[in-house]
Amino acid sequence: MHKKYAVLASCTLNQWALSFAHNKSNIIKSIELSKRLGATYRLGPELEVSGYGCEDHFFELDTVKHSWQVLGEILGQQELTKDIICDIGMPVHFKNTLYNCRVICLNQKILLIRPKLYLAAGNNYRESRWFTAWVREGLEDFYLAPEIQAIVGQKSTKFGNAIIRCNDTTIACETCEELWVPKNPHVDYGLDGVEIIMNGSGSHHELRKLHTRLGLITSASSRNGGVYVYANARGCDGGRMYFDASSMVCMNGKIYALEDQFAPEEVSVQLGVMDLDEVRSYRGGFNSRCVQSAKQKPFPTVEAEIDICKITEHSLNKEVKLNLLIPEQEIAMGPPMWLWDYLRRSGARGFFLPLSGGADSASVAAMVANMAQMVLKSIERGNQDALMDLRRIVREDDFTPKTYQDIVSRIFVTSYLSTKNSGKETLERAETLAKGIGSLHYNMGIDEAYDSIVGIFQKATGKTPQFEVHGGTYNEDLALQNIQARVRMVVSYLMAQLVPWTQGKQGGFLLVLGTSNICESLRGYMTKYDCSSADINPIGGINKSDLKKTLIYLSHELKLPVLAEIAGAKPTAELRPFIEGDVKTQQLDEVEMGMSYDELDEFGRLRKISRSGPLSMFERLLFNWPHLSPRLVAEKVKRFFFYYSINRHKMTVLTPSYHAEAYGTDDNRFDLRQFLYDTKWEVQFSEIDKIVMEYEKEQAMKVKGSDEGQNRKSAGESEGPKEHQKL
Repeated sequence: MHKKYAVLASCTLNQWALSFAHNKSNIIKSIELSKRLGATYRLGPELEVSGYGCEDHFFELDTVKHSWQVLGEILGQQELTKDIICDIGMPVHFKNTLYNCRVICLNQKILLIRPKLYLAAGNNYRESRWFTAWVREGLEDFYLAPEIQAIVGQKSTKFGNAIIRCNDTTIACETCEELWVPKNPHVDYGLDGVEIIMNGSGSHHELRKLHTRLGLITSASSRNGGVYVYANARGCDGGRMYFDASSMVCMNGKIYALEDQFAPEEVSVQLGVMDLDEVRSYRGGFNSRCVQSAKQKPFPTVEAEIDICKITEHSLNKEVKLNLLIPEQEIAMGPPMWLWDYLRRSGARGFFLPLSGGADSASVAAMVANMAQMVLKSIERGNQDALMDLRRIVREDDFTPKTYQDIVSRIFVTSYLSTKNSGKETLERAETLAKGIGSLHYNMGIDEAYDSIVGIFQKATGKTPQFEVHGGTYNEDLALQNIQARVRMVVSYLMAQLVPWTQGKQGGFLLVLGTSNICESLRGYMTKYDCSSADINPIGGINKSDLKKTLIYLSHELKLPVLAEIAGAKPTAELRPFIEGDVKTQQLDEVEMGMSYDELDEFGRLRKISRSGPLSMFERLLFNWPHLSPRLVAEKVKRFFFYYSINRHKMTVLTPSYHAEAYGTDDNRFDLRQFLYDTKWEVQFSEIDKIVMEYEKEQAMKVKGSDEGQNRKSAGESEGPKEHQKL
């Protein structure tokens, strides 16, 4: 007699907020694929019907109404939910209150609507703004709308926190945040005998975050035993975040299936063929767990007439050997896939990038190239959706790329926008990179526009501003630098709108890509409304150190040595005149900022992640930076907070950026702080000064004591022979 195994499908979907037809299509594809694979339970991501990123659209009754409409159309297909439990995420109103729910369906019936118990509220998340956490016990009757009743043939279903009792096992649901809270629902579920936990999630990508997520899931299934199935969304569903898939099946603390973080596929299914006897054996030998289980208060149950375990042609899953991406690999893949989603959904023909030859713009160019390479590989794997999207973008019905450069040449325009202050090296690097990736490249001088603007000022005021090296003041120098930067932004948008026209292509536009990294945003080391002002910015959440490592990584992936060369160059804005042989006139970013990019990373993490003000940041850095004197640490902290506060207003117009770091600077969605500051920080800085003086006083006393001790020792040595004679 053949043994029966649980066949569980974890589905990764690339959904789009409010795109109900698109989302429905993906959900149906995932159910059909799960059924073809023989699954008896299909799990989808959080809020997959509406899309996770609807934000204040969740306040609209339309969003919930259309979600029910989609669910009704799914349930209306007789064969779709036959002999498979479909666990679908959507918003649901109950007693005039909105809940983030899992809707559990089987054989055209709704078995249970399970609301989320704990909501994500902080940093990128505002769930408690729209939804209410479910805090009641027991099950309540949920009366279905007449149009849904007509489809499912039932008047009501159950609403609340319950266990699904199948013919051969029990199953319970978690939703995203419930995995992250200190006291998880899965603990009590497992103690009540639940053998399979299903978690439909909407978890965004952040560098190094997958390690934490894997740790939580393996811990959840190892402490209590059991199968833990996790389904996450993939892609940009309308905002700054990218959902990085990693859907998985875990049992007794081991991973048995794991979906790739980054890929262009719309729908992917990870199948878990699991032997539930392993769960029962694991738990049976865990005596202390059994004692807790005997005390566990039972949950309400909902009956599901289905065998989760079946005889299957699939072999049991084997433990997966984890090969987690390092940060530079995450950066090389995450932002490019975010760009791909943005490009194919925006109606644009491609991207425009002002390519300076520096690390930031080179990183963006390399990301576009790697995006093309990832799309090409996906097409070669048979992804027809990606091919159709690409043909629609380039307006070529029969286009089939052979190399990633074939794609880049049709969707990417770059331009080196030079002034008399630009360097020969950066020009050559920009040209080499553009040629290597295949972009349509222009070398353009903007001095004429710059001189004209200065001329307008001269006519109006009778004054001629000069750079500091030519005898001008700091304000004159800064103003002249900013003009160059802002002219580049104006020219960039002109090129983005008209280059397709110059090629005889009717309709469409290019998205202007931003090139400001998180360190520059944090410090405000950028011109407002310059090239930091763009349509979208793939590197706005990434620090300079990681960008350089990514350039080196992509130099090998894309076979472009110039990327490694750019990574090794010293960052410079090239906005001031440079006198050959005079090092002081060389404009280097870290010198001009008065702090290194690595120091800025530390400031950023302490400010946002550790929630440090000036004083607590100074006190932490005294120990983190023992190589610096307390006075120098104080100077650096003060300098950072001064420039942070005078430049904070720039964050209110920051280009929408890919979210990658937990200390992001995005004013509107992530970093909610004021933009008008008292830049003197009188109380905070005076406390720092007191501590510095105490340190210096203590150090001076130590030095004085050491000198006196040395003097006594010297005196003792000289008298030593006499004392010896007396003895």
